[in-house]
Amino acid sequence: MGQGEEVKTRSDPQVEIQERGEIFFFYRPKVNREEAHSADDVQRMYIVLRPESGERQIEEKQTPDSGKEGAKSEHNPSSSHEDKGENDDENRRLKKHPEGGHGTKVQHLHIFSILCVKTCYMKYFDSWNLIMQEVNIEKEPLLRFIVMGKKSLPDPGKKSRPFWGFVELVTTKIDDIKDALRGEEYDTATRGHRHKPSARALGEGVYRILRHKYSEGKKMHTHLVYKLELPPKDKENEPQEELNVEREGSFIIQIKSPEQGGGRSEFQGVGNKRKAVFPAHFQGQFGSKRFVPADPPDFLNYEGCEFLLISASDDIEEELGLELYTETEVPDPKCSDLVKTFGADVTPTAPLFEGTWC
Repeated sequence: MGQGEEVKTRSDPQVEIQERGEIFFFYRPKVNREEAHSADDVQRMYIVLRPESGERQIEEKQTPDSGKEGAKSEHNPSSSHEDKGENDDENRRLKKHPEGGHGTKVQHLHIFSILCVKTCYMKYFDSWNLIMQEVNIEKEPLLRFIVMGKKSLPDPGKKSRPFWGFVELVTTKIDDIKDALRGEEYDTATRGHRHKPSARALGEGVYRILRHKYSEGKKMHTHLVYKLELPPKDKENEPQEELNVEREGSFIIQIKSPEQGGGRSEFQGVGNKRKAVFPAHFQGQFGSKRFVPADPPDFLNYEGCEFLLISASDDIEEELGLELYTETEVPDPKCSDLVKTFGADVTPTAPLFEGTWC
């Protein structure tokens, strides 16, 4: 499938592509359920973004020894777990690996970074040798595992209602994402043996993160836009419709400051121990603001990064004068990049190929 291509359909210098790549959608049935038959049976919805090109060939990400990525080598199975109801499997993941991603390697540097921002000494702190990983997205994989808080994408018909999400895992190792998608058997102290089913492949396509600049002094904002290749158009597409995964979509994306409160009761956040710690040159963009555009998209390369998606349009060309094209208009399941990347044995694919619940 690859990253596809985009074509401007009208002369509009106000749209600038920041990042191109592949997008994969998944859902996970609730604990102890073998199948999902409707959105009521869904526990979590996930998005995986794989950037492949953009304004910059090199992107910054958190250090590989921080957050969940760094904790992979220190996994210690436990025979009993605290049970928090239907979301207990996600709670256990957060409890095992509580810290978000960081741009520095030593904990006191993390704290000092925040203090420097707050006391306006960023220009001095930026001269420090911050230890971050640079990833050439055109030569090696960079994968963001994202959790949507509402278990679906925003409803295109409700454009004023934002949906909250966060980056749970950022990695250059495909096996890390495969582990996150797999099911699990475990025991809890209060509910006994529990079965967490594997995630289901829901869709794959191409995406862009772009700047949208208005004239007449209006503020610039950023969009996440995508177009599906699979499932094919002629399939039922039942789970896609219930979870608001349209054939194409455009969302305004805003990054939340980890130092500011949510401002709305429905955005409870990931908790202080899971919040991202951005490098000073990223954190400094917030100032006193609660949200900023996803510029650069590297904000999403830090575990614990929280964001809002606000439905803008289900017609990218009409809204932005930009037409997205996948690699082929007649998709072949044998050519699925989702299956090639993560394997058919990791996640059931009936929703992806047939557009049916499973």
